[in-house]
Formats: sequence, C-alpha cells, structure tokens
Amino acid sequence: MEERILQKKHKIGSVLYITLCFLFLYLPILVTMIFSFNSSKSLTRFQGFSLTWYERLFTDSEIMGAVYVSISIALLATVISTILGTITAIGLSKSRKIIKEIIINVNNIPIMNPDIVTAIGLMILFSSLKIEKGYLTMLLAHVCFCTPYVITSVYPKVRNLDPALANAAMDLGATPFQALTKVILPMIKEGIFAGVLLAFTMSFDDFVVSYFITGNGVKNISIVVYNMTRRTNPTINALSTIVILVIMITLVVVNIVPVITKKRSRKNLELEKEGIFISKNNRLKKYTGIVSAVVLIVIIVLTSYAGNRETLKIFNAGEYIDPDLITEFEKDYNCRIIYETFDSNESMYTKIMSGETYDIIVPSDYMIERLIKENRLAEIDWDRLSNRDNLNKNIMGMEFDSENKYSVPYFYGTVGILYDKTVVKEEDLKDGWNLLKNTRYKNNIYMYDSERDAFMIALKALGYSMNTDKKEEIDAAYNWLIEQRVTMNPVDVGDDVIDNMIAGNKALAVVYSGDAAYIMAENPNLEFFNPNEGTNEWFDCMVIMNSSEKTALAHKFIDFMLDVEHATANSSFVGYTSPVEGAYQNMMEMDYKGISSYTPVMGHEKNEIFRYQSAETKGYFADLWTRVKAH
Repeated sequence: MEERILQKKHKIGSVLYITLCFLFLYLPILVTMIFSFNSSKSLTRFQGFSLTWYERLFTDSEIMGAVYVSISIALLATVISTILGTITAIGLSKSRKIIKEIIINVNNIPIMNPDIVTAIGLMILFSSLKIEKGYLTMLLAHVCFCTPYVITSVYPKVRNLDPALANAAMDLGATPFQALTKVILPMIKEGIFAGVLLAFTMSFDDFVVSYFITGNGVKNISIVVYNMTRRTNPTINALSTIVILVIMITLVVVNIVPVITKKRSRKNLELEKEGIFISKNNRLKKYTGIVSAVVLIVIIVLTSYAGNRETLKIFNAGEYIDPDLITEFEKDYNCRIIYETFDSNESMYTKIMSGETYDIIVPSDYMIERLIKENRLAEIDWDRLSNRDNLNKNIMGMEFDSENKYSVPYFYGTVGILYDKTVVKEEDLKDGWNLLKNTRYKNNIYMYDSERDAFMIALKALGYSMNTDKKEEIDAAYNWLIEQRVTMNPVDVGDDVIDNMIAGNKALAVVYSGDAAYIMAENPNLEFFNPNEGTNEWFDCMVIMNSSEKTALAHKFIDFMLDVEHATANSSFVGYTSPVEGAYQNMMEMDYKGISSYTPVMGHEKNEIFRYQSAETKGYFADLWTRVKAH
C-alpha cells in the first residue's frame, strides 16, 4: 500500500515537473500570441481585442519584403549548403585519415566561432574584394555558416556505410551517378534531412551575421524585428504569432504525412501483388518540382532588384522615420530609396569605415563634428532647399556645425527624468539629478544603458561639464555612479524603458524627451523634467556624404522632409520634436499629450551638447564604464 502511495506521489511529482517545464518554455509564446490581438500599443497591458496589428503587418511593405528575403535566402542557402555539405561528407569518407582530420577540424571552426567573429570577418572580406553588400553577400554568408552544420550531420551517416556498396552497384550495371542517387543518398537520407532542417533554421533565424554583411536596403526578418524593438511596436507580436502558427502547422504536416505515405505504400504493395503496378514517374516529377521552385526563386530575386530608377541610399536610426514618407517620395520623384538602419552612432561609423557608402545619413551632434573633422561630409547647398525658412532659427548654428554648412536639423531634444506623480514627491524634484540617489526610491529606478548619458548625469550632478577631459572630474563621476549602484540598485535599460514606464513598473527613469512625450501620451500619471544642474541637448541632423553621387536627389529628399506637412507626419509617427516650426505648432494643436504638455528646455545656461572626444578620453571613459557595469 505504501509503495503504491509512493509511486502515485512520484507520478504526480513527475507530471508537475513536466508541466512546469512546458509552462517555462511555452508561456512566453502564449503571451506573445495573446498580445498580438491587443487593441493598444502596450506590450504589457491588454486593453481589448483587435486585429489592428495584423492589418498593419500585411500592409507594411518593409516587413513583407523582409519575410520574402528571409524565406528566399533560407531556401537557397539550404539547397546550396546541403549539396555542398553532402558532397563534402561523401568525399571525406574516401579521403586519407590525415586529410579527414584536418578538414573536420577546419569544419568545426565556424561552428565553435562566435557569430560576431564570423560576421566581422565576412564583412571585411566582402569590403576588401569590393563586393557590393546586399542580397548576394547575405546569401553567400548564410551558405558559409550553414554548410559546416550539414557536413556535421551527414558525415556520421556516410561513415557508417559499407564502402563496398557503391562498387557493388556499379558491378551490377549502375553508372557512378546512379550509384550515388539510387544507393548512397537513400542510405544517408536521415543525415541529409537533419542537415536540411539545421541549415534552414540557422539561416532563417540569423541576425548577427546578416546585420553586418547586408546592404542596399536588403533586410531579413530578424533585422527588421531588431529595429522595431527600439520603439514600442506590437506588429512584432503579430509577426511572431504567424511564424509560430506556420511552425505548428509544419510540425503537424510532418507528423501526418509519414502516416499517410505508409498507408499508401501498403496499398501499392497490395496492388502489386494483384499485378497492378504504379508508375514511378512521380519521383521525377517531385525532383523536377524542387528544381523548378529553386529556379523560380532565383528568377524572382534577380528581377526584384532590377530597375532603371535613380537610387538614393539613406542611413538612419531604427524606427526613426514615417515609412509612408519614403513611399511618397519615391512616387513623387520616380526614384528608389534604399533605407538602412543603425542602432547607435558608433555602429553607424563602423559601417561607414568598412567601406559602405550612403548618400544621406542621420547622425547625432558629436558624430557630425567627428565626420566634419575627417572630411567625410559634403556642404549643404541651402539655395536648393525651398523649405529652409520653415526651420526654427533658435536651433540653428550649434557648436558642432556653427554655420550649418554640413547639417540640416532632423529632430532635437534633451535628456531628463520621467517620474510617476503618484509616487514621487514634488519637493524631491529640487534635488535634480541627485533625485536618482534618493534612498526613498531605492529599487525603483531605470537608468539609461549608455556610457555618455550615465557619465553626463554624474558630471552634471557634481557641477562639472559633461564634456570634461579632466581625469579627477571623470573619477569623481565614476565614484558617483558606483555609489548610486550600491545604494539605489538601479536597473539599466535601453528602449524597453518605454513600455516598462507605460506599464508603471518603476517610479523614475532617465529618458530622452521624445520618448518621454510618447510615454506620457500613454500613461497620464507620468511627468518629465530637466534638472536645474543642466543636461544634454541633443541634435540629430541630415547630412550628405562627400562620396555621394546623388547630391541633387539628396537635397530634394532633405527639402521634402522640411515641408510642414511631411515634418508633421514624421513627428507624429516618431514622437520627437521637429525642428520645423509649423510642424511643432501642428503637433500642439493635435493634442499629442507628450509634445503639447512639454517643450524641451533648450538653451538653459547649464545645458550642453556632446562634443567629439579624443581617443585617450574616450578610452578612459570606456574603461571606467566597464567597471561600473561590472559592479
């Protein structure tokens, strides 16, 4: 009796353990699927059923183009890498032992290598060979990292084969090709199928390698999703749900088809016993279908990038323009825009230094100063800009480009503190940046995960310039940040601060004014302020690279973005303050809570703009920031 009770308890424990494991694995997927039907933009609060995000998904040309690129690249890379991997595995089985060991060890290097190493290596290779980055480079890169996995899957099956099988087949009259297709391949098909699945999954899922080696506006799903996560965009949930459903349907089909095939085989066998034979031409049809599909994909790829329209290459931060404006400009000027995105000024600079060329880029103030010093920018011909008078004169002539010879303002704002009015006491705001060290709000603070912004806060709190190069002042700021870490236990965040603050997860957060505008529009309990010690005034501007051969079209695009109607649409989509005076006034009238209730405090005597740092100063900051992060 006791033994039965123990067995029952053991069984219940096992079921509970399995249930918890499945919940851990699949609960996030379930939550994603549920929130894909959320009527609000929030990724954490469900506010009603809606199909809005699915409608947005299927009308978003960028996402649908990325789906096409991901699927076509994955299919082509899978076919090519499977053929290369299978041939290599078969060849290895006939090679001498020392050659086998060398090739297998070499094959393991890409598998064990971090993706970032492979990505940078391929980027440098393509740049040095002067191969234009785009669809072809992405395909070659995917074949490069998929093939080793195919070899690893197929080779064990080949090694277990009887070496005399192929010879026996040829002794019985088969040609070498027939011996390969009729004898060898059927015997190793399990390894080939495993390689196919691995190659397709690796290719479809890849982000790091694709991000570094792509160009000319070619983006797969992972790159688009990465750019979308920089701002709250529930279309991600809709896209993820569709991908999940496709995978589920595929798994069901994969499990059902073998059962149906087995039944048909039994039926065919019974018919053969009765003297009725089924034609085997369907096999030829099957292989012909596969080859036709691959050829069709290649034709689509080649034709999709053909065209004689003038092309303009733009490099901007992710989710930092209304995509409808790009479409409108293409129609108005009968041109094609290749729009690529970066996640930071530093990654943008790295891409440019790798040899990538663009017509227009949208860097921040200190990076503009650096590019001017390095003679990488072309002068703006202001006479070509018919909408130049629409710009707010108060934000022109800043230190990084005092005469606006090279830059045209795009968005501007400040860095400040977003706080929950129901939690933070009004009298505590007088502490300025030191509010972030008020122990009353311990474990209730989001800090922006940025080296320059973090040190800016500490330096300003101590009364120093945020552009200082004095080591004693930088050390004092470092100690301020360490002390804050110890006493306040803040959480470092990136753009995920947006949804976290909308959900009210913390009382305080360091955010950019544009993000504050959007967050306040979604959560009425929040308010934003710039500390009296001063803060960072930031400016993002449109500049033209001196390598551009499309300066006329580049000026037309800049002028297009300075139009009041277009600037209004852009500011409404992004949520940041437009330098176009009329657009700013329109936003005030449109009751956009964030912008209508808050104007960035520009021109405060203690505010500063980030300046370009020397290599020595930058290295010193970077070393101290690593210590702060590790604390």
